[in-house]
Amino acid sequence: MKLLRYGPAGKEKPGLLDDNGNIRDLSKVIDDITPDVLSPRGLAAIRKRDPKRLPLVKGRPRIGAPVVERRVFAIGLNYAKHAAEAGMKIPSEPILFTKTCPLTGPNDRIVLPKGAKKGDWEVELCFVMGRKAQYVSKKDALKYVAGYAAGNDVSERKYQIESGGQWVKGKSSDTFGPLGPWLVTADEIKNPQRLNVWLDVNGERKQEESTKDMIFSCAEIISYLSNMITLHPGDVIYSGTPSGVGLGIKPKPQFLKPGDVITMGIDGLGEHKNKVVSWNGKSK
Repeated sequence: MKLLRYGPAGKEKPGLLDDNGNIRDLSKVIDDITPDVLSPRGLAAIRKRDPKRLPLVKGRPRIGAPVVERRVFAIGLNYAKHAAEAGMKIPSEPILFTKTCPLTGPNDRIVLPKGAKKGDWEVELCFVMGRKAQYVSKKDALKYVAGYAAGNDVSERKYQIESGGQWVKGKSSDTFGPLGPWLVTADEIKNPQRLNVWLDVNGERKQEESTKDMIFSCAEIISYLSNMITLHPGDVIYSGTPSGVGLGIKPKPQFLKPGDVITMGIDGLGEHKNKVVSWNGKSK
């Protein structure tokens, strides 16, 4: 299944993408795509519904983030080439940080915060937990995933790298968490380590790599984290970005500016298109 949320920001309704690419309304079936809905029981109840019998959503509504997130975690430097371009050693264990901004839609504007000078892009495979995971093995880890989505771990490198403290400062400005356009349930993704990810800025290819090149696989990330932090349904995990970020461009880094357009996508998970704008006193 491909689950999504559509409508104005803050007033999204739950939906399902049918086999013909049409949005079907789920609001009479569930209130929203919340952590409870992402459980095996919750997803099974939706699967029983015949999409053809669900109301057809007309027009081209805004698409929001596909889930109501519980928490958002992210993994840093999870591709060897990206670690190299950042001038950092390949990590021996997953580097973990959090994103505290609300997740946004795949076509929403990316707002550079006031004073930002080094906005950057990071296409990432994301996965969303569907079961409580505590001390799980690598072998069983993917059984705990509700589904997968494409995400952009937008960053302000000045805040992340030059301002001291933790990375969360450069990762959590409003609109820095585009996710979507839908959540593809885990049963439709046979191997999350065989997906091509790509990102363009103003039509120029910047990132393209396969998730097979991740240093730590999705299963390894879940197993590792679950031995330190109990993961719960609705937890979203950004699994790391490949090389090609603006910070790593030689001889001079390239950063985002107002008017730039970012397009990106992942095999089977859909595409994003975000316009970059400057902060004008509003988040969106």
